[in-house]
Amino acid sequence: MPKLISRIDRYIIKKFIGTFVFSILIIISIAIIFDFAERLDDFLERKAPFDKILFEYYLNFIPYFVNLFTPLFVFISVIFFTSKLAQRSEIIAMLSSGINFNRILYPYFLSAFIIAVFTWFSSNFFVPRATKKKLAFEEIYIRNPFRNKDIHIHRQIEPGVFVYMENFAVEGDIAYRFSMEKFDNKQLVSKLFTDYAQWDSIKQRWKLINCFIRNFQENGETIIRHAMIDTAINLRPEEFKRRTEFVETMDFYRLNQYIEQKRMEGDENVVHYEVVRYQRFFNPLSIFVLTLIGVSVSSRKKRGGIGAHLGLGLGLSFSYIVFLQVSTYMAIGGSLPSWLGVSLPTIIFSIIAIFMYIKVPK
Repeated sequence: MPKLISRIDRYIIKKFIGTFVFSILIIISIAIIFDFAERLDDFLERKAPFDKILFEYYLNFIPYFVNLFTPLFVFISVIFFTSKLAQRSEIIAMLSSGINFNRILYPYFLSAFIIAVFTWFSSNFFVPRATKKKLAFEEIYIRNPFRNKDIHIHRQIEPGVFVYMENFAVEGDIAYRFSMEKFDNKQLVSKLFTDYAQWDSIKQRWKLINCFIRNFQENGETIIRHAMIDTAINLRPEEFKRRTEFVETMDFYRLNQYIEQKRMEGDENVVHYEVVRYQRFFNPLSIFVLTLIGVSVSSRKKRGGIGAHLGLGLGLSFSYIVFLQVSTYMAIGGSLPSWLGVSLPTIIFSIIAIFMYIKVPK
């Protein structure tokens, strides 16, 4: 019975994982240096403690950065070490010894599987926790105070209950030109109007100023006026104080629940949240596609050597990134379904990968 992992498999896996880890460490070191140089004025101006910079920002900056660029550096790592194998005629030696080219791909895809599984778990569970700490640091020491610029805000806060506000002032937790409609079997039964609604953080209730309530009945309608009332509404001011990056702090289960909640509310940003969810699924899958392209590009011995392989690989990786950004923005803008906008680059490059694999001399 043949071994599941042979000596050649271990050799390729060691080269694959080792080159990937080394390239990630190099690029992280460079990224931290450039980021620190860019953020230094903010750190000094806002007197950020060094221990917080190190442990709350950069320690949580690293997982976010690694997860973001893992597919790209898998691709570059495969091209780099495979082209070295090709230039030293090691690929030719493997084929000459009777090893099938498909068998050579086995350790590549085994390595890609290990990295993809790690990427999926980290992006759905570990990275969100790290990102939460990183964003909390940025809110205090880097970013300007958040201001809600949304106007004409509509929400369904529970089945059959809809609220509207002209705008929301973050500074005082005030919703201006606030109204709430209640429906029963698609029939409007009551509508509330108020000049503004202010959140009372002590009572954990909304204070409605100069409020009118219209009740619709079979025999007519009644209008009741209140100078001021306190009421509990299924709406929290925190919903209007969050940047869109907030969704990146949610783990797999919380993100799915949040998307369903926002879809029920009719939140316009729900497409952005769906894009984040699909990115967490398709980024690990893209590792397999880019691995196959990398092997197909670099397993052939060329006169230009490693430089020719890296040049072609960087060109393909740049095209992938540009394509991914364009399709993602199209999904957020509504030109494409969110799942298609995120998956389209992977689908297109899967076709390219299969075509290049077929053309590789075996």
